[in-house]
Amino acid sequence: MSSTDTGKTTGPAGAGEPAGEDVLVSREALDAREIDEAGSQLSTAPVETAMPGSFGGARAPGALGRLAWTVREITGWGRWIWRQLTSMRVALILLFLLSLGAIPGSLIPQSGTDAAKVQAFKDAHSVLGPLYDRLGLFHVYGSVWFSAIYILLFVSLIGCIVPRTWQFVGQFRGRPPGAPSRLTRLPAYTTWRTAAAPEQVREAALQVLKAKRFRAHVDKDAVAAEKGYLREAGNLVFHVALIVMLVAFAWGQLFRSEGDKLVVEGDGFANALLSYDDFKSGNLFSTDDLTPFSFDLKDFTGTYERTGPNKGTPRTYQAAITYSEGAYGKERKTLVKVNEPLEIGDTKVYLTAHGYAPTVTVRDGKGEVVFRNAVPMLPLDSNVTSQGAVKVMDGYRNARGKSEQLGFSAFFVPTFAGAGKGDMFSQFPALDYPVLALSGFHGSLGVDAGLPQNVYQLDTSHMKQFKDAKGEILKARLRPGETMTLPDGAGSITFDKDIKEWANFQITQQPGSDWALAGAFAAILGLAGSLFIQRRRVWVRATTGDDGVTVVEMAGLGRSESAKLPEELGDLAALVHEQAPTTSDEDAAPTDADAEPPVPAAEGAEKQ
Repeated sequence: MSSTDTGKTTGPAGAGEPAGEDVLVSREALDAREIDEAGSQLSTAPVETAMPGSFGGARAPGALGRLAWTVREITGWGRWIWRQLTSMRVALILLFLLSLGAIPGSLIPQSGTDAAKVQAFKDAHSVLGPLYDRLGLFHVYGSVWFSAIYILLFVSLIGCIVPRTWQFVGQFRGRPPGAPSRLTRLPAYTTWRTAAAPEQVREAALQVLKAKRFRAHVDKDAVAAEKGYLREAGNLVFHVALIVMLVAFAWGQLFRSEGDKLVVEGDGFANALLSYDDFKSGNLFSTDDLTPFSFDLKDFTGTYERTGPNKGTPRTYQAAITYSEGAYGKERKTLVKVNEPLEIGDTKVYLTAHGYAPTVTVRDGKGEVVFRNAVPMLPLDSNVTSQGAVKVMDGYRNARGKSEQLGFSAFFVPTFAGAGKGDMFSQFPALDYPVLALSGFHGSLGVDAGLPQNVYQLDTSHMKQFKDAKGEILKARLRPGETMTLPDGAGSITFDKDIKEWANFQITQQPGSDWALAGAFAAILGLAGSLFIQRRRVWVRATTGDDGVTVVEMAGLGRSESAKLPEELGDLAALVHEQAPTTSDEDAAPTDADAEPPVPAAEGAEKQ
């Protein structure tokens, strides 16, 4: 028969060829399946699912068939959506969106932080203001869209972690799978022949692997071992830590409080809402959550560099206070420094600013004192050039006996350059040459209307400025102990020698900060473990060959390709080889002249 008549040949040889091809294909499929089984559960990552088709399958006729099809369809799509939501890819996307969503909260003024800036932004931007308001950009962290991303991220992480945790626990409690039938197909492989019995080889391999902290057991004719479980544990710890951080952040934002208080030496503060100069809190915060404590500022100490390029830089910057916890707590003394706050429960008291409060005395035309107090001045530069206002609201009468209010615009410099040497700018932050510059007004300060005012500025819209006999504005630069006399018997103002200092304290209460810090450390450790620890499996098979000599095979398989796996397998093979060395040709008694010669142990591990 011509070979062109048909694609197959007849006869015994021709009949055997197709059968041989089928056996080869089935052998390849079996090997691939065994390798897949050997590498199964090396990771707890969920298997990605492709875009589904119809879940309902064939639709049976009638209303019941349509109903059953609809239920199957809804259930199938629901499961698919859940798998997508709980996949790591979607979790990373949500985490990225959360980071993007936080950017407007840092760039745009927030109503919960500074309502005045929000209103100023709306007044200055007639188009962007209403648009930002509708998009919730003035209250980003409480907006619907930010909360939706936050909640979805929670659901995604929890839905991903819970099944993976149970799967990991099951893997940890189980045993490594048995060896594939053909270890030569694995990425790292070595073999040799030995005179030791197979049982002795397996026992030696078991001891070696356990000594190297592998979880090992004997399965049929091979030892199966596994190591690197901390990789998956680190991965789970990392994601659990993310949840802890998110919960702590949310808890802290909802129940936080933050306020500022300026305290002059000799004065004190009690942790009550009315005592704050400025206060803001989370949506679920209650004044009952304020930690009960109080403190008095005894002394503020500030020293500065006198020479060199760092002239004026603070060397000592600390506030000496006495504090007590609760209504009847024992008084204690402490120092509050920059970055060294006073901690009372969940509350921290930070030292944030410092300035001077010159003491002034105001007298009326009869010489009676109507005002005497230390007036805090706000610093304008690093040398503590300061600005403020002296307001006499009650008790003053002018020369005609009419009740009025007085106001003095004030500039204070702790170190004056000297007359004729420039304007009122301080040359050094310490009290080397203090000078107080004043100009006075009389009339109505506008405080009787009940509207809030800035205590460091004067509202002169309903006031007249004092003028001297020449009709010029009355103003003076006073040294400690000097007095400026007001015209027409209106009285006087004296810059007393007692110059006090003030300190500004920020009192914060943010529960969950310790949990957030612990979560951050745990996340770093978990991420390091998942990146640097490799999970791998090793099999050692010892069988008796056709010539009666024991054949030892060792192979390794990792979660991903790694250059260290063949090296580690070589080290393990060397330890096993010490107890089951390669047999010599004289010791071996091959029964088949064509038997494959032994592979010497010196060849080590080979990466296929």
